[in-house]
Amino acid sequence: MTATIFLLRHAAHDNVGGFLAGRTPGISLGPDGLAQAERLGQIMKRESFDALYASPRERTQQTAQAVAEARGGMAVETAEALDEIDFGDWSGSTFDVLNQREDWRQWNSVRSLSQTPAGETMLDVQHRAVGFLRPFVAGADRRIALVSHADVIKSIVGHVLGLPIDSWQRFEISPASITTVVVGSWGGKLITLNEVTP
Repeated sequence: MTATIFLLRHAAHDNVGGFLAGRTPGISLGPDGLAQAERLGQIMKRESFDALYASPRERTQQTAQAVAEARGGMAVETAEALDEIDFGDWSGSTFDVLNQREDWRQWNSVRSLSQTPAGETMLDVQHRAVGFLRPFVAGADRRIALVSHADVIKSIVGHVLGLPIDSWQRFEISPASITTVVVGSWGGKLITLNEVTP
């Protein structure tokens, strides 16, 4: 039995790269991000999948809705396990401010030995994300799409490839990108990585 899993990063909000959005409420897609999400939805029409899950963040829900609408209005199910890292009081800070903090610099240097102010480690993130996938491997063949966040997707890819948790900086997961993995009782393999929506 195998599961084909399309890992979709949410489209870009208006200030992506300017500050750490994290779980800050109210971070929604602007006009450019909504247009990017619609293009992602059109691209995903080429694929068949029977379920669509999304992180509870506004930007992931909006991206998932665009994918669902492109497929005629399929249901979007919310999955807490796909949520962004809980960055605690780092959330909402600009990267200029964060880069002055020793705990932030350590987090980005050696994540295997670091945790966020809220207490979540990258191994915690990987555990919940990979744990969410396990039931899909146990039954009949499945094809599902998950809309989540860059680091969550990186944690899944790293697990499939058997990479150490500190390998997260070695590959990119861009906004509105598609990464595809196939997993089963035999293991897993990466099919595509970071297919970028134009």
